[in-house]
Amino acid sequence: MTATTRSKARRLSAQSAELALAVPQVMAHRLARMAAAGHQPDARDRREFQRMGAEKVAAFTASWMAMGAEMWRIQQQGALLMMRAWSNPWLVRWPSPGGESRRMQNAALGIVSKGLAPVHRAATGNARRLGRAKPRQAK
Repeated sequence: MTATTRSKARRLSAQSAELALAVPQVMAHRLARMAAAGHQPDARDRREFQRMGAEKVAAFTASWMAMGAEMWRIQQQGALLMMRAWSNPWLVRWPSPGGESRRMQNAALGIVSKGLAPVHRAATGNARRLGRAKPRQAK
């Protein structure tokens, strides 16, 4: 495994671990808030509940867009290599079989990392924001 691959894998592992810690915190806070709100949530609760749905859609849309853009970029690199090989086969430096395997591994790590970033940003941001929130007063 090259240094670049190790770095990408380490970054992805750290993002995954942070996400695994942030999600339960956010869920616990919001579920407790829903239970405390009861049948008639106040305006602050309604804003938070509406925000829950909207930010999920936004984060997952951004995630899919980022993964699509990264896949497109990787496919373009492969197509460029093929076009160079067809036009000037004597100038192309073909990757070794192990090199191609590393390239594909880096590509997969890049796609997953780009896709996880928006969800990670939203979840960790919510954990920080909701962790600072003042608790509701009992009615």
